[in-house]
Amino acid sequence: MTLTTAAWLAMSAYSLHIMEEQQFDWRNWARAVIKLPVEWRDFYVTNAVVVAVGIAQAMLAATMPLVSLAFTGLMLINAIFFHFLPMITTKGRYSPGAATALVLFMPSVAFSWWVALSTGVASVGTIILGVVLGAALMAYPIVMLRLRSHPYFQQADVTSAK
Repeated sequence: MTLTTAAWLAMSAYSLHIMEEQQFDWRNWARAVIKLPVEWRDFYVTNAVVVAVGIAQAMLAATMPLVSLAFTGLMLINAIFFHFLPMITTKGRYSPGAATALVLFMPSVAFSWWVALSTGVASVGTIILGVVLGAALMAYPIVMLRLRSHPYFQQADVTSAK
């Protein structure tokens, strides 16, 4: 087994995760439970980027294992902080995406790490760095969501200001 194979499996898992989130109304859950000012267009654009990054990381796995490990780091952070912990803090309120986070993300992360370590393409330190980079990737769209409400980032419609 290669890290490339594990990376493509991770990408497939993420695709199914996106489907679960969309079908079970992640947007309204996120607005109500974790107070994210998110719209459906944000969900679609962010997940289109995740798919693009997922494809890129799978294609780069053989030559840049850290990129694949950052993707599994993203998956781990997503599962823990955006699905499992919110379910715990809300005393079991279902988080759309929690099922695939548990059944697909966690095994995919473990499998990718096992392959990376057992084939010698990465060390524990590389995996830890991957988790840190994954956390940064996860934070990026959230920071953007928060920043866009600040006046500095508001774009005036000059065509209607007559």
